Amino acid sequence: MSRVHDMGGRFGDGPVIHEAEVEVFHEDWHARALALTLAAGALGQWNIDTSRHARECLSPQDYMRFSYYEKWMGGLAALLVAKGVVTLDELAGDVPTRSPLSTKALKPESVAGVLAKGGPANRPSNIAPSFAIGAKVQARKLAQNTLVNGGHTRLPRYAAGAQGRIVLYHGTHVLPDAAAHGLGDRAEPLYAVAFAAAALWAHPEHPADEVVLDLWQSYLEPAP
Repeated sequence: MSRVHDMGGRFGDGPVIHEAEVEVFHEDWHARALALTLAAGALGQWNIDTSRHARECLSPQDYMRFSYYEKWMGGLAALLVAKGVVTLDELAGDVPTRSPLSTKALKPESVAGVLAKGGPANRPSNIAPSFAIGAKVQARKLAQNTLVNGGHTRLPRYAAGAQGRIVLYHGTHVLPDAAAHGLGDRAEPLYAVAFAAAALWAHPEHPADEVVLDLWQSYLEPAP
C-alpha cells in the first residue's frame, strides 16, 4: 500500500497551476525553512533518503493540509526527535537545548562551500548492469520497498507494472530503499527509463508523450 505522498497520475487533486512569474520563495519563512533543513542535515545524523521518508510518514491529514515547506518542517521536527538531536521539550522551547552536536553546527561562512560540494549519490558496486541501452523492461508490479515493510522507495505507483525502454545508464548509485533505513548504500545500477504516456495512464491527454524515470535495477525486470 502506498502512502498519501504517492500522488502521481491520481485523479481528483485538480490541475497543476502554472505561475507566469516564478518566485524562489513565496514567503520569507520558506527560505528559513530551507536553511534550517540544510543546516540540520549537515549534522550528519541522517541522509536525504531518510529525510524524504520522514516527510512521507506525516499523517495523511497533515500531509494534505500542509504546504510544501510545512511538510519539510513536519518531517524535520520528527527526525530531530527520532534521532535524539533534541527532545520534545527542547523542540517545544520548554527547556534549553544542550546538544553535544553543537560543535558540528554549520557556520555562515561555510554555507557556500557546503552547498557547492553537493551530495553525490554515485557509489562503486559489484553488481553488474543487467540492461543495455534500448532494452525493453518492465517496472516491478508492486511499488513498495522489498527490504523494509512500508519503507521508502523511489518507484512511483503509477509506473508499477508498466513497460518502457532503457535510454541511459547512470552508473551505480545508492539504493534509497536501503539508505533511508540505515541499511547501508547497497549501490546498484541506475537507469533512465522512458515510458509512453499510454503505458502509464488509461486516458492520457497526449498518448505519444513519454515520461522518463530514473529507476534502480532491482525495480526492473525484462519485458515479457
